[in-house]
Amino acid sequence: MTFTAVSAPTAHLDGLDAVQVGHLRHIRNLLTQLPGDWSHMGGRGPAQDDFGGLRYQLAYMTYALAVAHRNRLPAAPGVFKPLFEHAIEKLLSSDVWAYWRDTSRGGAPWNAHLSDGYEETWNPVLRDNIMYSAYVQSIALTYHYLFQDDRYAQPGALTFTQYTPFWGGEGHSFAYDENSLNDHIYWLMAQSGYLGVACEPNCIFQMCNQPPILGFRMKDLIEGTSVAEQVTRDYEAAWQRFGRLDPDGHFYSFVLVDADIPIPNGDGAAGGDAGVGALMSMWNRDVVAERYRDQLATYLVEGPDDTLSVKFAGLSSLFPPGVTPIPIDNADFGWTTAWAAEMGDAETLERLFRHVDRYMNPTIRDGGRYYPRNDTATDGDGNRTEVSPLEGNALYSWARLTVPSGLWTLYNVPLEPEHFRNPAIIGVGSDVDVSLAYVAPETRDLHIEVTRRDDVRGDGTVDLARIDVRSWSVIEAGVELASSSTPQSDAATFEVVDGTLRVTLHDHRSHRWIVREGVSR
Repeated sequence: MTFTAVSAPTAHLDGLDAVQVGHLRHIRNLLTQLPGDWSHMGGRGPAQDDFGGLRYQLAYMTYALAVAHRNRLPAAPGVFKPLFEHAIEKLLSSDVWAYWRDTSRGGAPWNAHLSDGYEETWNPVLRDNIMYSAYVQSIALTYHYLFQDDRYAQPGALTFTQYTPFWGGEGHSFAYDENSLNDHIYWLMAQSGYLGVACEPNCIFQMCNQPPILGFRMKDLIEGTSVAEQVTRDYEAAWQRFGRLDPDGHFYSFVLVDADIPIPNGDGAAGGDAGVGALMSMWNRDVVAERYRDQLATYLVEGPDDTLSVKFAGLSSLFPPGVTPIPIDNADFGWTTAWAAEMGDAETLERLFRHVDRYMNPTIRDGGRYYPRNDTATDGDGNRTEVSPLEGNALYSWARLTVPSGLWTLYNVPLEPEHFRNPAIIGVGSDVDVSLAYVAPETRDLHIEVTRRDDVRGDGTVDLARIDVRSWSVIEAGVELASSSTPQSDAATFEVVDGTLRVTLHDHRSHRWIVREGVSR
């Protein structure tokens, strides 16, 4: 296998194909479900305790949105901004974090000896639990950065509330905002000597300490600071006493804090390397790339017709001797796919998806494309068919919607100030798919492709902003379709509403337009 890590961002302004649009639509479908409706998101692990819990699905769906907006549809904030808001609202639901009351007490195999010293806490971000708190922090700050909206910086904007009339007394409420939560996580990391923040008592996982670094970087981009640079430098120094890799060349999984002992990826699960690699590459890409091929080779399984699969691995290290492991989700196939996508390994990615699309039941629901949960390990021929909701809802979507070095680009290549002044789609009807949205820098023309679906309810509208609504034109296939003087066409009606240009699509064809200030002649 040949592989070259992508070393610089490239233009990905050809938009989304039908499969990618389907993944984006599925994310939208899940994030706009009513509060408390977690349809199609239930996994095998009990009580949100495993690696496929709601927090992970919500986080990696939202990271998929971030890289898709940053790299593929940069002029369509109106597609992504409302979905971020839905994701944050859902992340704050106690359905997602109430597990922490019990997990915070310890009692697992790696902290049972310490459990008498831990008191339960309802506050899901007070200590440890970086496997949840960092998602809220990083996503809120990414929202602020991408959309120049500081709503989550307002006092109490990120408040964790639990109340039920039948237990829990008067309930619990813990008020934070993006700044106070970010500062709190920073100091938790500093108190550890920058080794990281624990996921649960006594366990600092490498993978779970990458998302807060993304949050620190987003805040740096907002404020012009350099906290992420300092944190990653000190993180590297803290891990030097262990080395990044275990004796077999894989990323250490976690550190037992009280014993100061690193725990290797003993079960050989691909997700251990793939999850760390996909995330850490945003700030430490050379190191990840150096080990990528050797690590990847230990997990891949050749399949029929040039497909690639990922070998099964146990999770026995999570359970003490004599205890039968219960079924839980680990999503190692999905993580490997996201890893290959971020590393720009097009050949591996294509062959993995060839297997996924053949054996994992790609399904269309309400216009969205996903892979439904399947607990059956293999088909009759031994081909892997198991799918966790984390994979089917989030990781495969992320791998499809990102670009080579997509997360690296979000982290390392700041958006220019004019990006936020350029014409853009700032709103879309629920029945409209956007597959192209970028601004040509030399002309300031807005290039879009929009389609009104006939299988989803909505008003068929697309709102365009930051253009001169007094003089504009819309060009299709080199011909002026409409203008400020002739705002009607067979395809759509154009009208000025509250300083924006509102387009109402009349038909269900795909329309590829150039929106230009001034009337084209």
